[in-house]
Amino acid sequence: MKCSIKNLLLGLLSAMIVAGCASDIPNEIRQSLQNNPIVSEVRADPDRFIDSEIRWGGVIAAVENLQTQTRIEIVARNLRNSGRPLNDDFSPGRFLADLEGFLDPAVYAADREITVFGVVLGSKDKPIGEYPYRYPVISVKQHLLWEPLPKRDPYHTPSYWYDPWYDPWYRHHYWGYPYRYRYR
Repeated sequence: MKCSIKNLLLGLLSAMIVAGCASDIPNEIRQSLQNNPIVSEVRADPDRFIDSEIRWGGVIAAVENLQTQTRIEIVARNLRNSGRPLNDDFSPGRFLADLEGFLDPAVYAADREITVFGVVLGSKDKPIGEYPYRYPVISVKQHLLWEPLPKRDPYHTPSYWYDPWYDPWYRHHYWGYPYRYRYR
């Protein structure tokens, strides 16, 4: 009887460990590629990288639904180890990601973070305002639209760690803590 309870607990513990290690992030998104070209390289010479696999991510700038696919314009960002785009001011460029079927622009809205895995199809010239721009075009095999990060309230969330026992006025006390000299 004791042995079966022990085996049951061991089995439950193993199942919890395996469930804890499971991730909703697809392997293609989570794992970086060995020879992953950057957006600016592909933009400079798209013919050299046709059919190359990429893993890129960034922030959605625009969504265009076509007849059989959706084209997403993405402002590229560097990626974390998990594949999630970094929230910084650096961008190696923009690219177009072609996904099969219809994607709702209300869900795939501007400023949402996305990571894609796919192959380079070539390039497309399309202006940004009046500036002519060459976009690398990606045929997406796998993608992940990241959940928005929670907003931080700067008025109620401290942006620094503080010691709850620290008294900023302790030096004004008569003796100080624990054996401080008096002010003269």
